[in-house]
Amino acid sequence: MATVVTNTGKAISANRKHGTGSEPVYVGWGTGAGTAAATDTTLFTEASEARVAGTASVVTTTNTNDTWQVVGTLTASAGKTITNAGNFDASTSGNLDVKGDFTGIAL
Repeated sequence: MATVVTNTGKAISANRKHGTGSEPVYVGWGTGAGTAAATDTTLFTEASEARVAGTASVVTTTNTNDTWQVVGTLTASAGKTITNAGNFDASTSGNLDVKGDFTGIAL
């Protein structure tokens, strides 16, 4: 299991620090198998549910304001097992920022 900032995510971060680019607030999930890697540009078999716009905030994990988080709610259209998730800078297509894979969660 892995959670990674993708190569395109690194570019998003650099652009955001420079004051350009879109904030990657769209949340999606997938049902395919695999281990997340920095070179990934998509989820493993992105599920049929549309990505949702999450709410971004800065929170404290260890040091004050050290974590940027996006919280969004997806609703499954049918039973399935979710194995990976990520956030993007667009509701369709777009650039994958962060991706995580995990033991399947049956819905």
